[in-house]
Amino acid sequence: MTNANIDGEYQVWPGDPYPLGSTYDGAGTNFALFSDIAEKVELCLISEEGQEKRIPLEEVDAHIWHCYLPGIMPGQRYAYRVHGPYDPANGHRCDPSKLLVDPYAKAFDGDFDGHKSLFSYDLDDPSKRNTDDSLGHTMTSVVINPFFDWATDRQPKHPYSETVIYEAHVKGMTMTHPDVPESLRGTYAGLAHPAIINYLKDLGVTAIELMPVHQFLQDDRLRDLGLRNYWGYNTFGFLAPHQDYAASTKPGGAVSEFKGMVRAFHDADIEVILDVVYNHTAEGNHMGPTICFRGIDNAAYYRLVEGDKQHYMDYTGTGNSLNVRHPHSLQLIMDSLRYWVSEMHVDGFRFDLASTLAREFHDVDRLSAFFDLVQQDPIVSQVKLIAEPWDVGEGGYQVGNFPPQWTEWNGKYRDTIRDYWRGEPSTLGEFASRITGSSDLYANNDRRPTASINFVTAHDGFTLNDLVSYNHKHNMANGEDNRDGESHNRSWNCGVEGSTDDETILQLRGRQRRNFLTTLLLSQGTPMISHGDEMGRSQKGNNNVYCQDNQLAWMDWNQVRTNSELVDFTRFLLKLRADHPVFRRRRFLKGGPLGAETDDRDIAWLTHEGRVMTQDDWDFDFGKSLMVWLNGKAIDEPDARGHRIVDDTFMLCFNSHHEDLIFQIPGTEYASEWEVIIDTTELTGRPTRERLVHPEGELRVPARSTVVLKEKL
Repeated sequence: MTNANIDGEYQVWPGDPYPLGSTYDGAGTNFALFSDIAEKVELCLISEEGQEKRIPLEEVDAHIWHCYLPGIMPGQRYAYRVHGPYDPANGHRCDPSKLLVDPYAKAFDGDFDGHKSLFSYDLDDPSKRNTDDSLGHTMTSVVINPFFDWATDRQPKHPYSETVIYEAHVKGMTMTHPDVPESLRGTYAGLAHPAIINYLKDLGVTAIELMPVHQFLQDDRLRDLGLRNYWGYNTFGFLAPHQDYAASTKPGGAVSEFKGMVRAFHDADIEVILDVVYNHTAEGNHMGPTICFRGIDNAAYYRLVEGDKQHYMDYTGTGNSLNVRHPHSLQLIMDSLRYWVSEMHVDGFRFDLASTLAREFHDVDRLSAFFDLVQQDPIVSQVKLIAEPWDVGEGGYQVGNFPPQWTEWNGKYRDTIRDYWRGEPSTLGEFASRITGSSDLYANNDRRPTASINFVTAHDGFTLNDLVSYNHKHNMANGEDNRDGESHNRSWNCGVEGSTDDETILQLRGRQRRNFLTTLLLSQGTPMISHGDEMGRSQKGNNNVYCQDNQLAWMDWNQVRTNSELVDFTRFLLKLRADHPVFRRRRFLKGGPLGAETDDRDIAWLTHEGRVMTQDDWDFDFGKSLMVWLNGKAIDEPDARGHRIVDDTFMLCFNSHHEDLIFQIPGTEYASEWEVIIDTTELTGRPTRERLVHPEGELRVPARSTVVLKEKL
């Protein structure tokens, strides 16, 4: 059966109120839209030429407006017009002159061009209404074909203790890779290219965490500046892959291309984690455009200011906050999460500004409805759940306060490791806690060390190379002030701001990069590498490239060759971590008093003089050196088959002082003999010859360096 063309009459059947969105079943398409406030809803079918056919939705069940259209096939463009009260003072903003995209659309077509018709007020006089029709200036939703051949696809399901996360950007990862065909660069298909996947597999990565791939829009402010939203934290289509990242230009083609990318990563035993933004939408504050939620049911989807419902609560710094107290907003989030797991086969989510989702009223509530729903959901609760545990509201920093099955970006880890290696005093106790899984943050909530997602750098801030090359941000390309205090970045330029030919400084910067990578990848917890750090990627001192969709932000794959020693060293560290469970314990280390017998003690903290640390040592202002003994014979958790784990024993020697220090190696109760396996003063990060260290001997640890010893059996 084929339905009428855009100029004819359509067969309209009642259809079903669930599932929401557009659902193609092989014979036609069901359409369903929620709006409590609507008085009338029109489904608008849009032709390829931009003509519109309006179909009134006569069926309404529990505030769901719905119909079924036989013969409507994948690729059909559509939108809605919602008639109802326009009363901003009371929180209502229905405006049928605005063509509204479907919040549940699984694909989009076209673009928002910034035209004045997208706004429900006069741009020259905001006190006046603007009823110009936005048709032709807005995106449209697209009916998709949901069928895909997944073949033998399966989720890798790596336990956190064996997980290494690589934070990446679809476009930034692929735009300059010489082996990725030009037609595929910047796309899901490009990211799925063997050149990319094989590189990550060889490096030792087990999960790629993609910066936002939900459909987002280009905001007008950046458009006016000649810039683009590169990061994508401006989403509105929570069930649709961003169309600009698809090599396919066919409407809806991004969906199958994204699925093919996930299947390719799974074939390589690499998980795919999505950075998701459910805390706000791209419509912004009360001066933003009307493209979706605002015109459908403003008060249901957004947190409004009590007593002043014309304005929006803003815990995100973007103009609005999603109303997670409303059941239909919560349903949208949960339906989105289930869809990406069930239909798109992703393996987990990193929740941007996750504290916003925990705000029932003004305070952050660990037991909010959203987390209750996740806990009981049989699909969403079984994938990786990572919180960015802060927002911009009062009390928004909530590290350590999320439910037991959640992991968290550990901002305290980042700050502490940066402070230690730039030589800040009195950080030793904090440093020790962070490299052993931050039990002070997570143990009291029945969580494990792997709840700590350890990172030194991420998309937001300096790259690793810039962290050791700049004291101040250099963001003039963003139209921002050029400098800020070093306390914000916790960076140290090693003596010169930015690029230099001074070989001494270049060597020190290389050593610092290796120090950071060694600390990160040998810490207890779940490590995350920011894309390109392993090859010395630089943003030339820009610590916020959210609008730099250009070579400043993209990875330069030539650096794989230029900085091959750093890539090789990262690969070596990841293999060392994978081969030795002593660096990735599933349970917190116990420590305990050191007696004559050390077989049952899993860790010991020693001064560089070889003494067990005392409280005075921890409180000592110097706080620049430390030895950490990790006993591979005292691992008390079993392996996956219930067998006892026995590993090698290691000694980690840290020296962040500006001078060399002599480390006194303790006696035979720790090891009969040691071999140096890591020396961050070396260009390769490893000794160029065999170096043995005897018990009760001395080891010179150069200034600002790390030396790792392994028991020689």
